Amino acid sequence: PLARCPSLLLTSAIFVINQELRHAPAPPPSALLARYRPQSVEKYSNNPSTMKLHVAATVLALATAASAFQPAPVAFRIASSATRLHSTTEEAAADSETEARKPRKKDERLRMMKSPQFYRKGFKEVRDSVEDSMEQEYQSELVDEMKGDKYVMKRDGVTVHLAKDFGFCWGVERSIALAYEAVRHFPDKTVHITNELIHNPEVNDKLKDMDVRFIEKVGEGEKNFETVGEGDVVILPAFGASFEEMDLFDKKNVDVVDTTCPWVSKVWNTVDKHQKEGLTSIIHGKYAHEETVATVSFCEDYIVIKDMKEAQMVVDYMTKGGDKEAFLEYFKNAVSEGFDPDTMLQKIGLANQTTMYKKETRAIGQLLQKAMMEKYGPVDAKDHYMEFDTICDATQERQDAVHDLVENKEDLGLDFILVIGGWDSSNTAHLLEIPHKKDVRSFHIDRAQCIGADNTITHRTVDGEIVTEPFILDLEKEVVMGVTSGASTPDAAVQDSLSSIFMMKQLHDKKDE
Repeated sequence: PLARCPSLLLTSAIFVINQELRHAPAPPPSALLARYRPQSVEKYSNNPSTMKLHVAATVLALATAASAFQPAPVAFRIASSATRLHSTTEEAAADSETEARKPRKKDERLRMMKSPQFYRKGFKEVRDSVEDSMEQEYQSELVDEMKGDKYVMKRDGVTVHLAKDFGFCWGVERSIALAYEAVRHFPDKTVHITNELIHNPEVNDKLKDMDVRFIEKVGEGEKNFETVGEGDVVILPAFGASFEEMDLFDKKNVDVVDTTCPWVSKVWNTVDKHQKEGLTSIIHGKYAHEETVATVSFCEDYIVIKDMKEAQMVVDYMTKGGDKEAFLEYFKNAVSEGFDPDTMLQKIGLANQTTMYKKETRAIGQLLQKAMMEKYGPVDAKDHYMEFDTICDATQERQDAVHDLVENKEDLGLDFILVIGGWDSSNTAHLLEIPHKKDVRSFHIDRAQCIGADNTITHRTVDGEIVTEPFILDLEKEVVMGVTSGASTPDAAVQDSLSSIFMMKQLHDKKDE
């Protein structure tokens, strides 16, 4: 039994040693080491007290040497005249008991997920019909044609270069499918959703048409859950739900369908590792974004930074100190309760909202790591900083594909780049930033209706402002454009937007004939 419980093994050994050291002089360190040898047994076997000390010390050495045995820290002190071992066994046991009574949020989340009323794998009996519906509603023959022709199309005086990676990612498709399956699996129940399923207006409108009830927001960060009744169904969106929301539903008699993207769950696992290591989580994200709201709910101590400017503010405070009151005022909506920058920025871990701009996250990581190396030295920096790559693969691939369009702008002769996706979609907004930073004319629209028949376009700027302005500057010549779409944008939305441009160019050319 002791071998199966290393902490008990170590505690027992220390207890015996302490008892014997109270009554017998301790041998020198060399004698302790010699006791590994068989001949040493005879030397000490005539003295029962010494023999017990011998056995306990050997067990202690073996327990602490084995890499698999990692007991709680025990305090040791070496006296000048002899080696004496003093353990804080009772304190360690009390700490262990306290820790056992306080499960981590990850453990609680996993416990909730084991409930028979918690669904993550969907419902097979309706899967085929859901796949048929999604294909009809969201796929596009026009987009498939471009993909089959080297991502290029020429039609009605317009040449379109499609980004190599674009549109729905696997996580979004999975989320939509699970939501559709839930509605069909529970036809006689009221179905709610805690947020937009994804940041795409067409998909969310479709759910509303299916009578899915979006839980009302009644204030900043507040929702009205009183509308959720006993026996209802609650869908958790692709961004995930906060720990507090999950706990609320766990206590209610409701069925929960969890469509959280696995990449978001990966971030939650990362901040849990920070918690285990006693680190403050620094989240590169937008503090009000649904995904980040869910992520920080699984943190203990955290601060959210949205860009390099805020990252530099944190680094400056870490390395130089500063006005604590002003610092906390600036980050008042982006830190954990009771956050103390003087003590909570000494050991940090980096994670990020999965849809952030990849290159910026990497730059922030390098900035934080460099600051820790300067403050603690290159050897000890690793004990003060931890980093995991939690940027979603789909996000990265779509950013790289837009970067390729921008880099080849001159060779392709692009007049502009059109970015299609929800205006509140973070991953789509970051796609716009790439051409904008290179001074390439570009527009972010959320649907085809943003393109006016009068050759105007209503779009979202990188600053978040919605503006309307002239669209194609010269309709007399052939239009050459690049196009991409966010990870939450169906191909059908791309087709509808391009069709509007084709029609506008065609009507203009006919007018001139």
